[in-house]
Amino acid sequence: MSEAAAWGQPWLEPTQVIAVRHGRTAWNASQRVQGHQDVALDAVGTWQASQVAKALADTPLHAVHSSDLRRAHATALAIAGLHALPVRAHPALRERHFGRFETLTHAEIEARWPEEALRWRRRDPVFTPGGGESLLAFSARCVAAVERLAEAHRGQTIVIVAHGGVLDCLYRAAVGLPLEAPRSWALGNATINRLLYTGEGLQMVGWNDDGHLAGEAPAEA
Repeated sequence: MSEAAAWGQPWLEPTQVIAVRHGRTAWNASQRVQGHQDVALDAVGTWQASQVAKALADTPLHAVHSSDLRRAHATALAIAGLHALPVRAHPALRERHFGRFETLTHAEIEARWPEEALRWRRRDPVFTPGGGESLLAFSARCVAAVERLAEAHRGQTIVIVAHGGVLDCLYRAAVGLPLEAPRSWALGNATINRLLYTGEGLQMVGWNDDGHLAGEAPAEA
């Protein structure tokens, strides 16, 4: 079979992956660590979910996958509802488990455990907050989950709704940056991020498109 003919086979074609961070929560606004805590969208986050859904309304989608945490699942439901698609929830797409850091603000973590907070800020790949997940284990979990889903949808366009940490790991995987490298890219709530998956991994297409969020948000913003 020629290369051109092989490329026409669905299982050899790339998958268009649209990665969306969930809408805002009150904990996002107060810089409180959420991790696996099941926090709902606030009024602004609900508006953001509606806006990103409208922005993707004319994009042909084949599937919508989401973290099973409410903030991501509610955002995914808004998107899927305009396409008459179900939302398939996956615990493997959850945010990093931050152990005893969860429910606390960044300032509270710094005050209680300054040495651990420093390792966290420096992105130590093997550092594990008490009872939580290392950055290394977290990245392996969520990148593998997205690649499995993309492989199952070869030749199609899918939406993945997840969390800031998940999107950070996808960005690094797509551009080949190590986990400990400082972050220099945005991870806005309800932004649109486009990736391409081939059998060799993820590739970057576009990042942090927030044009659909330029309207007037609720007064709580």
